[in-house]
Amino acid sequence: MTNTLVAVEPSEEEAVSVLPAAFGGDKVPLLESGGDPPRLTSAEAELLRGLVRRTRASGGDLTGPDGLLKQLTKTVIESALEEELVDHLGYDKHAVEGRNRGNSRNGYRPKTVLTDSCGEVTIEVPRDRDGSFEPRIVAKRQRRLTDLDTMVISLFAKGLTTGEISAHLMEVYGASVSKDTVSRITDKIDEEMTTWWARPLERVYAAIFIDAIVVKVRDGQVANQPYYAAIGVDLEGHKDILGIWPGSGGGESAKYWLSVLTDIKNRGVTDVFFLVCDGLKGLPDSVSAVFPQAIVQTCIIHLIRNTFRYASRKYWDQISRDLKPVYTAPSVTAAVVARDEFLAKCGRPYPAIRTLWMNAWEEFTPFLDYDVEIRRVLCSTNAIESLNARFRRAVRARGHFPNEQAAMKTLYLVTRSLDPKGTGQTRWAVRWKPALNAFAITFADRMPTTIEHK
Repeated sequence: MTNTLVAVEPSEEEAVSVLPAAFGGDKVPLLESGGDPPRLTSAEAELLRGLVRRTRASGGDLTGPDGLLKQLTKTVIESALEEELVDHLGYDKHAVEGRNRGNSRNGYRPKTVLTDSCGEVTIEVPRDRDGSFEPRIVAKRQRRLTDLDTMVISLFAKGLTTGEISAHLMEVYGASVSKDTVSRITDKIDEEMTTWWARPLERVYAAIFIDAIVVKVRDGQVANQPYYAAIGVDLEGHKDILGIWPGSGGGESAKYWLSVLTDIKNRGVTDVFFLVCDGLKGLPDSVSAVFPQAIVQTCIIHLIRNTFRYASRKYWDQISRDLKPVYTAPSVTAAVVARDEFLAKCGRPYPAIRTLWMNAWEEFTPFLDYDVEIRRVLCSTNAIESLNARFRRAVRARGHFPNEQAAMKTLYLVTRSLDPKGTGQTRWAVRWKPALNAFAITFADRMPTTIEHK
């Protein structure tokens, strides 16, 4: 009678238990430092395919809470821990040479760890008798084998609360991470944020763009609190967020900008060529008190936008055409003529427009004295407005913050996540290159020497 050989796929329990043997023995090969992961042999790959087929055929789950992936993860981690203990003790399990060696195995203790691929996994961690074994793959008191900290910080930066982050991790990963744990993870940012806030700055900036946003903070009761931000462009065209400052009161204040600019000066800034703002009343006095030579320039885009607010929408196109000769004038004198012509048309039906332009004129005209390259980079505060838009997106997701520190942490994490690849910084430097050449000529007497700049 001819015997027929039938291939029988192992059960999950059998296959998982023999995984180490599939690599050629009782041990799973360990990687040398810096080595590449070994490729699976055809026999090893076939074993895993058999496990997958059997799991699917039996209606089992591959990636669920009790799925095959979770069992394989458990086996791999436990095998790695066993190998680490072998290295620590110097002999294999049940080996004769281990007798009377002083230190030996001392059973196991259960431990639940959080992984990226399959959520929480309960493993058996081997122990030694004298307690000198220090696992590396799952260190003592380590509960996360994952980039959970990075994930939590990223979600927090997008405006999610600690409760929402905890619920998200449970929903997506089946991981029970308490709100207190999430809070402790985000608290790690505090020291980094404080260091960033107090870091020394460049000595000279070609321009500093400033603006403030209002955030709702619960301090006894929910109220508006202004947060001040400044972006500096140095003499190499590098754009840098200089800081975020929590203010007081319900809105932006020129008086508080005085303290912000003083802080910037105390961190090493000695000169600023231009300070570009949205035309806040009283701000020029605050600027001149700290940086006497700085030129305060009102954002042209803000001025045009505010002009539209006072006029009917059907006249916006005409107003835009009439305004262009004003902000593109070759000189201040020509700009005055164009302004008077514009106000002669719009000033009578819209007297608020006349008041707006006459009040802003002194801070509007400075950039008209400079080359077109300098005008082009100073005409708007788009850089700071783009940052504020990112701030508002995170703030809207939260609604309001429990305290000032929570708001600061969220705003800082937004700045931390900006332009991760550096492409925005590269485009900015290219755009500013012609202006920097013009700055070097126009402000030659205020440019630092090479040694000073370093």
